Amino acid sequence: MSAYPFEKLGQITAGINAGLTLEDILERVYQDFRGVIPYERIGLALVEEGGWARSTWVKSDLPEIHLLPGYRAALAGSSLERILETRQPRILNDLEAYLEHKPESISTRLILQEGIRASLTCPLIIEDKPVGFLFFSSVTRDSYHQEHAAFFQQAAGQLAVALERGQLVSALARQKEQIEQQNRDLIRLSELKNKLISVAAHDLRNPISLILSITDILMGPDAHLYASEQHNLLDTIARQAQHMINLINNLLDISAIESGGLKINPAPMSLDPWIEGIVQEQARLAEPKRTRIVLGSRCGRRVLADEARLRQAIENLISNAVKFSPPGSTVRLELEQIPHFCRLWVRDQGPGIKAEDRPSLFKPFSRLSTLPTGREKSTGLGLAIVKWIAQVHGGEAGVEDNPGGGAAFWMTIPLVQEQ
Repeated sequence: MSAYPFEKLGQITAGINAGLTLEDILERVYQDFRGVIPYERIGLALVEEGGWARSTWVKSDLPEIHLLPGYRAALAGSSLERILETRQPRILNDLEAYLEHKPESISTRLILQEGIRASLTCPLIIEDKPVGFLFFSSVTRDSYHQEHAAFFQQAAGQLAVALERGQLVSALARQKEQIEQQNRDLIRLSELKNKLISVAAHDLRNPISLILSITDILMGPDAHLYASEQHNLLDTIARQAQHMINLINNLLDISAIESGGLKINPAPMSLDPWIEGIVQEQARLAEPKRTRIVLGSRCGRRVLADEARLRQAIENLISNAVKFSPPGSTVRLELEQIPHFCRLWVRDQGPGIKAEDRPSLFKPFSRLSTLPTGREKSTGLGLAIVKWIAQVHGGEAGVEDNPGGGAAFWMTIPLVQEQ
């Protein structure tokens, strides 16, 4: 063997310094070992507790990789265990013949599918402790010779230490990223808390003030009101109280969504008759604005959904459509069966969605530049909750322009896969 490989070895090991991650070191190995060991593929497997070898990293010049990171195999009784016992590299120059001899070898079958025909398996040992294997693989039979194994043995000690050091640096980098992510989450939750407090204080002040003013009138010593006047005042109190309850529920939902504490319990349910009842209820609520709510096409299939959360999403979409539609208009619901899902459409006759409003439309506390047509209250939480409900069911939510004007909001709900 010429002096060149050992000169190259000195350059390689000198270039592997502290501060590089495991991936950085392996990238250097993949580039710098060319010319001294033939390969089109290099893989790394680490020894885990319990006697397992797990594929950790792979890089290949070939178009497909079948033996992926995450694959693991038991060491006991395997050829890899024998390599660790002998501390010697193993050369297999005809993997097809090897598979005929050991047809139970899944890893050999996988790399053969990639086009590999020969391999050099090298143990990584640190202070007599096995830490893993480095696999050099070639698409050409008879690629490996003892000089390749000898070269690796010269590099094995320093390379094993560098890889272990790189693994430690990678672990520290992951911990650092986790800590930074936790800090970002804490900052985001703190900002959310401040936003919740601000919205609660602002949006609850007006209805509370109005209720107090009305109670002062009703309880005043000079209050002489007709029954119809009393009814109107009490109706105002009831509507303002309902608004506050809705606001508080939405704030609690958003807080639970952001903290990951809001769960669903999906079950099979018949959608068509159930949604007819919702349309009837919402139609009565829309009567003061003379808005018609009609149900068009049906789905005809059962869906897998949390009934309470699905009701909340649909009511949010309908109330949003009524809120931004002119008095006397029509809000139309349609159910459309698509592969694996039922898509619910809520179409209105309002002004539509402006381009500048679309990016923030389904985000918490986003409010449209267009105002509700009847001066209704809007917290900017309803659509964010709709999107979350759709997503936790495995579906999506979105908006499109409605043909003929207005907006068409939609969400998808998974169908029950009938036998």
